[in-house]
Amino acid sequence: MFLDAAKSGGNSSFLLIIAVLYGAFFWFYIRPRSKKAKARRSEASQVEVGDRVQTIGGLIGTVISRTDTSVTLRTAGGTDLEFIPKAIAQKFVEPVATEPESNE
Repeated sequence: MFLDAAKSGGNSSFLLIIAVLYGAFFWFYIRPRSKKAKARRSEASQVEVGDRVQTIGGLIGTVISRTDTSVTLRTAGGTDLEFIPKAIAQKFVEPVATEPESNE
């Protein structure tokens, strides 16, 4: 009889430990990743005409038109390509060009 009580108490503490570990995993791993992904999707969906963007395939182009269902990009070669908005991975940020210092 004593062994049965110990077994049932062990099961409940084991379940409690599993629940705490799952909660910690969710709070410290899954939640931050989903927040970053949501922010990335939000940023990519808010592109405007004239922005340089990168698609999920790695293509870089300039947005020439945008509707709710499509984004049209112009590549460096002058080709116009149409994508769905979910295909835009990120805004492409070009480094600011600075003039080299002269050593006179």
